[in-house]
Formats: sequence, structure tokens, C-alpha cells
Amino acid sequence: LSGAMTFGVGPMNGHMLVEGASREDCLTLTRLCMWGDLPPNAASRALGMVSRSLRAHTDLRFLITYADPAQGHTGVIYQASNWAYTGLSEPTPLYDLGDGVLRHSRTVGHIYGTHSIRLLRQRGIKVKLLPQPPKHRYIYFLDRRWRKRLRGPEMPYPKPSTHQEQS
Repeated sequence: LSGAMTFGVGPMNGHMLVEGASREDCLTLTRLCMWGDLPPNAASRALGMVSRSLRAHTDLRFLITYADPAQGHTGVIYQASNWAYTGLSEPTPLYDLGDGVLRHSRTVGHIYGTHSIRLLRQRGIKVKLLPQPPKHRYIYFLDRRWRKRLRGPEMPYPKPSTHQEQS
């Protein structure tokens, strides 16, 4: 095993980035990890293979993914694979429920049935929100005709600073 990719439903309103799209038209690339002694372009080649397979065997129209600048990532792999850059996402805080473990609001919602701070506090859970910076957002159109449906402009790719790793 030299790497892994996982896809999920992603943000509830991610599909709204594309005119006329529904939640069933897209998936979010939630994790991409490659390791070992692989050629420099292994990740973009793997993305290409998966994209071709999704195009051929599903009704998906596009994929969404994010690169985390807080981790030094600008999305160089997505840039090399011709994903459309749409700018920065809305920042979403992480939740500390008093145990020091940081959780995404979706995880909190799955565990407790809500991510409402007021309701969690009513249940006696000590909630603290920790702001997170926005992430770089990319869209890949499996159905190339849908690219013209993108709401808002494609933007120039962000460049890594000299001290950031290129991922």
C-alpha cells in the first residue's frame, strides 16, 4: 500500500458552488495521502486514475477538495491535476468538549445529534470553539460541460511560500 484516498459527502452546501447542482452530483475528496518511495507525480497520477473511473462508472458531475494553509498546503497536487481554484472556504471552528480533543462540527453532530453550542451547554457539556483559518477550495469537473456552471470566477492558483511544503 502506497497511498489512500477517501471521498465523502463533504460540506452540506458544497454543491451550491455549481449552478443547478444537487448533493448527488458531487463528492468531496476528504483525504489524500501518498507515502513511501514514489515518483514525484504519483499523487496526481492516482487522482487522474480515480477521476477517470468515477467519470466512467458514476453519475457524479464534480469533486470538491480543500487544502489547509495551516498545515502548509496550497493544493499543488490539485493544481497539477487541473482542478479549478475557487478561493478560500468559509472558516469553520473546531469544538473542544472539555476533554482537549478538537472535533469538527459534523463529528459533534453525529455524536450528540446537534452541534448547537446552546443545546450542548444545556446538556452540561463544556463547549469551547477554536477558530480555524479558511482552506483553499478546489473543484474538479468530471463532466467538463459543467465547468461553465461554476458560480463565481475561477481564481489564480495560490503559490506556496518558501517555508511551506508543497502539497
